[in-house]
Amino acid sequence: MKMGAPIRRAASASVSVPAPVPASVPVPASVLALLFVLGCTPQGDPGIGTGFADDFERAQIGSAYKQTGGNWRIEAGELRVQGAKNHPLWLLRTLPRDVRVEFDTRSESSEGDIKVEIFGDGASYANSDSYTATSYVIIFGGWNNSRNVLARMDEHGRDRVVGEHRKVEAGRVYRFRIERIESALSVWVDDALLLQMDDLEPLKGRGHDHFGFNNWQSELFFDNLKVTPL
Repeated sequence: MKMGAPIRRAASASVSVPAPVPASVPVPASVLALLFVLGCTPQGDPGIGTGFADDFERAQIGSAYKQTGGNWRIEAGELRVQGAKNHPLWLLRTLPRDVRVEFDTRSESSEGDIKVEIFGDGASYANSDSYTATSYVIIFGGWNNSRNVLARMDEHGRDRVVGEHRKVEAGRVYRFRIERIESALSVWVDDALLLQMDDLEPLKGRGHDHFGFNNWQSELFFDNLKVTPL
């Protein structure tokens, strides 16, 4: 498939709520509305608001992420993983439909294989070697550093976009930028367009509103995550 070819397929911080007010005390309607909203906010998933950033300068991954397995950890101010076998680390912040996600990344493995997901459900992971995601899957230097792929849920699917061949250099830090505006999803690496897809029925809304770092076997590092609504 040529880059940019449209896809025509159907899409398959905890909040503390104030203690109840005694019945004898009248509660303004505005307060009741606020309590309702707070009570319906998913625990640990407040959204990104005006933006979200993480430099990983701490010892523990923390409650802003959901670990689905794998040996995700923070070392020397970077997020590190190897051999996660498609068990993503999901950011627990719901994304708007139009968004920009940026991060630094490098692979210390000759096979490259830098992998992330966007617009997934924030919880899915592989139960076997075969993995169908709930998201768009972005792979830079996959299949032993032979392909760059943007896939809609199935990274092996016939509708995936395969970009111009560009290998991952082991040890080199790359700056990723992923953007979606309406139906167009674009992936940039060091300000050069790597992959692009125009999905006429884009993954969006509940179940398709999270970003996740992912990994198969290569030794990967991630840093300086920034999420901006567009």
